[in-house]
Amino acid sequence: MKDDILFLVLPCYNEEETLEDSHRKLSAFLQNMVKDGKISDKSKMLFVDDGSVDRTWEIIAGLSQADNMVEGLKLAHNRGHQVAIYAGIEEASKCADAIITIDVDLQQDINAIPDFMAAFEKGCDVVYGIRNDRKSDGFFKKATASFYYKLMHLVGANIIPNSADYRLLSRKAARALTQYKESNLFIRGIVPDMGFKSDMVYFDVHEREHGKSKYTLHKMLRLAADGITSFSIIPIRLILYFGFLVLLYSIGVIIHDVYVYLMGKTVDGWASLQASIWFFGSVQLVGIGVIGEYIGRIYMESKRRPRYIIDEKTIDADKKEN
Repeated sequence: MKDDILFLVLPCYNEEETLEDSHRKLSAFLQNMVKDGKISDKSKMLFVDDGSVDRTWEIIAGLSQADNMVEGLKLAHNRGHQVAIYAGIEEASKCADAIITIDVDLQQDINAIPDFMAAFEKGCDVVYGIRNDRKSDGFFKKATASFYYKLMHLVGANIIPNSADYRLLSRKAARALTQYKESNLFIRGIVPDMGFKSDMVYFDVHEREHGKSKYTLHKMLRLAADGITSFSIIPIRLILYFGFLVLLYSIGVIIHDVYVYLMGKTVDGWASLQASIWFFGSVQLVGIGVIGEYIGRIYMESKRRPRYIIDEKTIDADKKEN
């Protein structure tokens, strides 16, 4: 509706090559939505600079001075994609009726934004963006993505297959999200867990026009680990079950060894002994590593440190919550 204030939250990390072009496209698109009476003229683009080391913040600050639809938020240190999204949502929830998170490279089709708003107008507090396909992904990413979603469902995390961080949250849903206080954020798992009325919008993914993706394999693996450890203790249980199987196997080996001893047979056991030592040693190390991962996260949570620190922002300091 015409009175609905929409905020687009755009996390940025070293995106100096992308920002101006993305702003130009989004500005024209939002202005058309305002003219069509679909959103309020108070709607904004909120660029969240996740501790960039290039000219990203300088460009955002300049855009905010030239365009009253642009606001900027600069984090003092690189805290990761999920934290940048969270920081933008938390800031936007102070005055926005609806918040859409979208990557600043605009690979996610902005033409789906009116569909998000249409679902919001029908009473949905959460609208998930679902990829139509993965044609733009390489073989490795397609295979690992499919495996990852299956794994997440196996461990009990209720995430939406082929969903992305392209989603809409109402103000109510956004404020509910800010009540989740864990340090290791996995928003894709938290949002479905909140249980609000939801819908889905399907969108196409375009090739990136400028620069390179900052979402490296290491960051994807870290996100995957956050998702599994944030919503399930099944990995620890699997270690326990495997431990029982190994115990049963060990009992069988002991019985076999006692039988061989009593029968007076000699056994050349060097190879089997070596294999057993290496195998069970590696099992123990893996088990300790998984348990250590959980203990490490408990340690990080116990510190109660802030998720992020705001260095600068262009948003008016006296802006009041609605």
